[in-house]
Amino acid sequence: MTAQILDGKAIAQKVREEVREGVARFVSAYGRPPGLDVLLVGEDPASVIYTRNKEKASHEVGMRGRLHRLPADTGEDELLRRIAELNADASVDGILVQLPLPSQIREARVLDAIDPGKDVDGFHPVNAGLLATGRPGLVPCTPKGSMRLLAEAGARLEGARAVVVGRSNIVGKPMAQLLLAAHATVTIAHSRTRDLATVCREADILVAAVGRARLIKGDWIKEGAVVIDVGMNRTEDGKLAGDVDFEAAKARASWITPVPGGVGPMTIATLLENTLRAARARLGEG
Repeated sequence: MTAQILDGKAIAQKVREEVREGVARFVSAYGRPPGLDVLLVGEDPASVIYTRNKEKASHEVGMRGRLHRLPADTGEDELLRRIAELNADASVDGILVQLPLPSQIREARVLDAIDPGKDVDGFHPVNAGLLATGRPGLVPCTPKGSMRLLAEAGARLEGARAVVVGRSNIVGKPMAQLLLAAHATVTIAHSRTRDLATVCREADILVAAVGRARLIKGDWIKEGAVVIDVGMNRTEDGKLAGDVDFEAAKARASWITPVPGGVGPMTIATLLENTLRAARARLGEG
């Protein structure tokens, strides 16, 4: 068996086209585009690239995207003041604060300050609680994009054994909640799980989001499993690698995401989707 490749770039483009059509309808109905505002504190090179890409992507689908760049020594109170202004601005539908933040700023306090209805990253405790209780809200972009990849692969989730390796609030926990909502039987594992290899071998659906290059070996993959590799790790030779040993795993999986080009493109596409959803909800579309 050689796995089919889940092409995140192609699927993300499909999502963007859907969003572009939705934005056009929104503009026709309300006379303005949805607005996405991104706050970047400091000059972290990766964050600079990510935020520029988010601004560019929002423009490409017809949204009003705006990047706010703040110096690295910005205080917590100043950042909270900026967020309060955006919360009160009727033209702003989505607010995203790029992580990580400088050490003088408490991440939890900042994320808690964002209006949950504009929290397009889905990190606010209100949105986390809505997801955990099975109620509609804004869902973190990477897990939501991963679910779209599973749908495109035709993965049968009902009754399937799903293993999520990773327990972060950004990916692991919300991914498990989404899989549970789709009627999978879910195990959350992590780098300290005893006999992780055996746990992974039980998975019909394996989601790797632990942040360690090639931690998951090819012989940890169940024959025919669908593998979603969220990892994005820089190796010693400067190349990117996922959390899964891709070459070995694709000999056993039925579908697998590459790194790069798998989950990554879906994250920005889903951010645009969330922004459109937030804009509609704010104007009473549900």
